[in-house]
Amino acid sequence: MFPNAPILLTPDEMAAVDTAAAASGLSSFSLMERAGQAVAAAALKFYPGTQRFLVLAGPGNNGGDAYVAARALCDAGAKVEIHALGDPARLAGDARQAFDLYAGEAPAVFPQPLHLYRPAKGDLVIDGIFGAGLSRDVPDDVADIIARVERPGVPVLSIDLPSGVCGARGLVLGAAFKAERTVTFMTRKPGHLLMPGRALCGEVEVFDIGIPQRILAQNVGQLAVNVPSAWRASAPTLGSETHKYRRGHLVVFSGGKSHTGAARLSAAAALHMGAGLVTIASPGEALSEQAPALTAVMLRQIDTSGDLQDWLAAGKLAAFVIGPGFGIGEKARDFVRAIAEKPVVVDADAITSFAAGTGGSAPEDLFSLFEQGETRLVLTPHEGEFGRLFPDLAGDAGPGKVEKARAAALRAHAVIVYKGADTVVAHPDGRALINENAPPWLATAGSGDVLAGLIGALLAQGMPAFEAAAAGVFLHGEAGMRAGLGMTAETLVRHVRPIEALRKVSS
Repeated sequence: MFPNAPILLTPDEMAAVDTAAAASGLSSFSLMERAGQAVAAAALKFYPGTQRFLVLAGPGNNGGDAYVAARALCDAGAKVEIHALGDPARLAGDARQAFDLYAGEAPAVFPQPLHLYRPAKGDLVIDGIFGAGLSRDVPDDVADIIARVERPGVPVLSIDLPSGVCGARGLVLGAAFKAERTVTFMTRKPGHLLMPGRALCGEVEVFDIGIPQRILAQNVGQLAVNVPSAWRASAPTLGSETHKYRRGHLVVFSGGKSHTGAARLSAAAALHMGAGLVTIASPGEALSEQAPALTAVMLRQIDTSGDLQDWLAAGKLAAFVIGPGFGIGEKARDFVRAIAEKPVVVDADAITSFAAGTGGSAPEDLFSLFEQGETRLVLTPHEGEFGRLFPDLAGDAGPGKVEKARAAALRAHAVIVYKGADTVVAHPDGRALINENAPPWLATAGSGDVLAGLIGALLAQGMPAFEAAAAGVFLHGEAGMRAGLGMTAETLVRHVRPIEALRKVSS
């Protein structure tokens, strides 16, 4: 689905890969051996001063990886102590073989129960309790050991994923280790990118244990990391015949008097992103504020939906951004109805204008406007706005952010940009990308207005809605990195680079 982007395998997809690898003739225990050896190598490389390696082994294959790592550490002459969840004698399959090999080593110390571990200075905890496949809250004894390790600040190296983090959703299941490093295998999982899991993984190393790429490709789904290679093929190009109208005319709607700055941020970002023309559509009362602040951005008075309809009939208008600073109410709804045949970014106040109970409106009133034809609506909600449009999805503790974004996209006939540190971009057909390049200082007033302008500019240049949204999100993060700590929305705009600047960037 995203042949050139780094893939993400869910725990179920990774299990299918393991099954297919075994069916192809690969030894599953050999794969476990490589995984455990990689963990031991990371422990020795990054924690050379460790006095005691505390290996916490679970009841499944993650525990098998831990026993392999423990044996490798013993062979290297390290002091190793194992604490096990459950009775190691009840292990089965590859995990049992790993335990038997460990227990057969002369220097090996037989595993002690998990609850007997007492952290000490100089320890390194190697967390091999659960890994990525956990789907229920951790038991009390595991939650207790997590708290016990955290209090004195003992460093943790996790195998596959910190125990307690859901590999599919990134959610904490009761309690979870906060790892300094995580060693995972073949590909990252969604839980490595989705918050709060991402914040608990520390530095993530992906180790190739030898499963052929063709087997991975056969089991990959519709989820990947948001990088340029996922959407660059759809990016606009600049040729000798290009003129401003071919680069698209974007309209950004302004709010009333004293509510004009957000529209200017969106419009300025759109110009930097390469839109051929950008016009702020402003009510008459705000013209005196907008006009002195604009140069390359044009200005047009639009007071009513009738004014807008007349302009639509006469102008070459390619795409629209509505919401930043616009105001909540019937006017926003009327304007969205008027422009619904064109690509539209609905953001901020325009999202809230369609929330249930807002002046007798309902989210379905918005969704129905875009149910026919190609996907051309981009919705950019943050957590609160998502809850206003999709209260049932937001209130469901079961699905994760990717699942919620996909369900919302299908319902709304729209591309959903579910914003946050782990922004998810989802299409109604199930495609989804997780973004990871946004620095934390992007969480500042006006940053979302800039993002709306970037996406609008790419829509105006003819990019499909999903690719435009994903590119806008990525380029927004890149601009934030260039702007640096202490940036404001105004300085962020100055660090936006047009999409053409990435054409030679590999990912």
